[in-house]
Amino acid sequence: MSITANLPARVGVGFKPRHFRDIVAAAQPIGFFEVHAENYMGAGGPPHAQLGALRERYALSVHGVGLSIGSMQPLDREHLMRVKRLCDRYQPESFSEHLAWSSHGGVYFNDLLPLPYTPQTLARVAEHIDEVQTALGRRMLLENPATYVGIAECTIPEVEFLAELSQRTGCGLLLDVNNVFVAANNHAAKPESYVDSFPLDRVAEIHLGGHHEEVGEDGAALLIDSHGAPVAAAVWALYANVIARTGPIATLIEWDNDVPDWPTLRAEAVMGQTVLAGASRASAA
Repeated sequence: MSITANLPARVGVGFKPRHFRDIVAAAQPIGFFEVHAENYMGAGGPPHAQLGALRERYALSVHGVGLSIGSMQPLDREHLMRVKRLCDRYQPESFSEHLAWSSHGGVYFNDLLPLPYTPQTLARVAEHIDEVQTALGRRMLLENPATYVGIAECTIPEVEFLAELSQRTGCGLLLDVNNVFVAANNHAAKPESYVDSFPLDRVAEIHLGGHHEEVGEDGAALLIDSHGAPVAAAVWALYANVIARTGPIATLIEWDNDVPDWPTLRAEAVMGQTVLAGASRASAA
């Protein structure tokens, strides 16, 4: 592991091709852009032409959704090599993945699935992180998941699991504040307690996104991490709580479904920059 570059401590957004012309028409108040690795595994064409143009102007974060870090099965080496070629090509300031699994027996699921937090899975995930970081020649960040049901086999609290993974492998952490809020509400816990125990000194990037509420079969409210709405007021407040403790950290606005026009997404990023700046000033006072 050799590359440990960091994103600028500003607010970025996920890049959507429909916004490309608006983005390059003028300088944007955006700290960085993030793309999903799996959308750029072809050799060329418009996707790479657009990404290359963005890379010339802005910092870049590559976010993987298909390595299946949390699987007990071996990593897909071909997929890992595709990620490596992408990172070698664009030299992003950040590469991240999820504490989840998404494939089994060569079948890929369109979801990020939870895993039991046990000593066995801890050892296996650590092996996978070591393999990824060695192959890429760079530090990766690991993101905390949004969860909806408990797993009876868990014997290690999630925060301890993530902290131990970071300690063993040297990986950084990506704190998804919306995921914290969603999971805590679904498990009748306090999101502030999760943040209180989180190893914030290991956090190199933060994600913010929208969620929506459904009603479960038992009639109880269930929050879904949808990435299809503005960031909720309670999530902004939790984010400000985090930044007040850590100081400025690169922060991404995720909006992947029901994507709005560029001015709307840009305005969300500007709002995030205002919260980031305000909380950072408060921490320095």
